Amino acid sequence: MHGLGDLESAVMDILWQADRPLKVRDALEDLNKSRNLAYTTVLTVLDNLHRKGWVRRQRAGRAFEFVPVDSREAAAARALRDLLDSTGDPDAVLLHFAESASDRESDLLRRGLRRRGGS
Repeated sequence: MHGLGDLESAVMDILWQADRPLKVRDALEDLNKSRNLAYTTVLTVLDNLHRKGWVRRQRAGRAFEFVPVDSREAAAARALRDLLDSTGDPDAVLLHFAESASDRESDLLRRGLRRRGGS
């Protein structure tokens, strides 16, 4: 995901796949299936994600539970918006993108514009 490091992206993937809020230990257990990370490393990553606005945390006893602020799709759309805004000429970039869109993507874009009241 644009704007996130590799470990941050891996943690977000775990949170998006979860069907419930996760504690640091839950995320650590899942991450350590393919890595060997310390509890404090995962805690730091989750704290950074909270500070950056990617996750919300809530007290659960003495620990925190973490949930994504947005769905994966909404977060990707936000990242695309940030990338577009950072280009210096978002209008030109958007036009180039529209010209390169497949028929299916063009149909989806039209549907989205109709939903928000555009044409």
